[in-house]
Amino acid sequence: MWSYIIRRLIYYIPVYLGVILMVMAILRIQDPVAIHLGKNATPEKIAVTQKAFGLDKPFMTQYATFLKKLVTFDFTEQSWDFPGVTVGSMIRRSIVPSLSITVPALILTTILSICVGMISAYYRGRTVDKTLVFFAVLGMCISVLVYIILGQYFGAYLIYKKTGHELFAIQGYEPGLQYWAHYCLLPVLISVIVAMGYDTRFYRAVMVEETGRDYIKTARAKGVTKRKVMFVHMLKNAMIPIVTQVMITLPFLITGSIVLEMYFGIPGMGRALIMAVNAKDFPVIQAFTAVFAALFIFTIILTDVLYALVDPRIRLS
Repeated sequence: MWSYIIRRLIYYIPVYLGVILMVMAILRIQDPVAIHLGKNATPEKIAVTQKAFGLDKPFMTQYATFLKKLVTFDFTEQSWDFPGVTVGSMIRRSIVPSLSITVPALILTTILSICVGMISAYYRGRTVDKTLVFFAVLGMCISVLVYIILGQYFGAYLIYKKTGHELFAIQGYEPGLQYWAHYCLLPVLISVIVAMGYDTRFYRAVMVEETGRDYIKTARAKGVTKRKVMFVHMLKNAMIPIVTQVMITLPFLITGSIVLEMYFGIPGMGRALIMAVNAKDFPVIQAFTAVFAALFIFTIILTDVLYALVDPRIRLS
């Protein structure tokens, strides 16, 4: 397995180098210093700033310098929008708030969606199945902004107005488990409701396909209980698409939920990136993009490894 992982890492190195090259080229189509300083900046000030940040050097020199920083995990370059604050500190401070929302949301969504999908597949064509599919489609048809507005009004503002107790915060974030429910539970619930619509329909389709396979018919013919057929035979063989679906969302655990973080004022990775884009904070955008690209590649390799772990028929060769 380790030889396979090493081969995949070597295979993806040119891909990652190409992604970084493309990102750096796109970010330099227009002069980032001139954009950040604004239209009133003098040519002398632009030239001085370019020299200070090393942007006056040839492109390939900048590319090599940035790659060296990535390899050595050197994220000491300062933010243009927050002088004195390094990019590395921004990444470190943003990861935990993002994970506080995305990890519980992913776990709850996956467990609930698989259970609902199995129940829906088991009662395929009946009232239970149609009702669950109806609510799943309804959940995915409504914009996340509607859920945020309704959640902040009914779940936070209205409760506070009637009881004088702030059950959920509309804005803000405090680190620590004791504050998690107050600041993060409402965004997590909204994320689960939105994601369940897509995931439930996907898992239902997977389960329906599995129920028609020969091993399910054989198990039933041998008198295996329905519960054992569903939770042992069918669920085990449906793990490949389940792993794929979960792994697709894994990079977004770190990148965070941009919309939820922005509207709830949670200082996660998604909010930090959007603020950097709005402020034209070039070093932050460049570093965050490189980290996100590395995460996606890591996820692809991890997915292949998990395939072999959940299905012995797959060999890593």
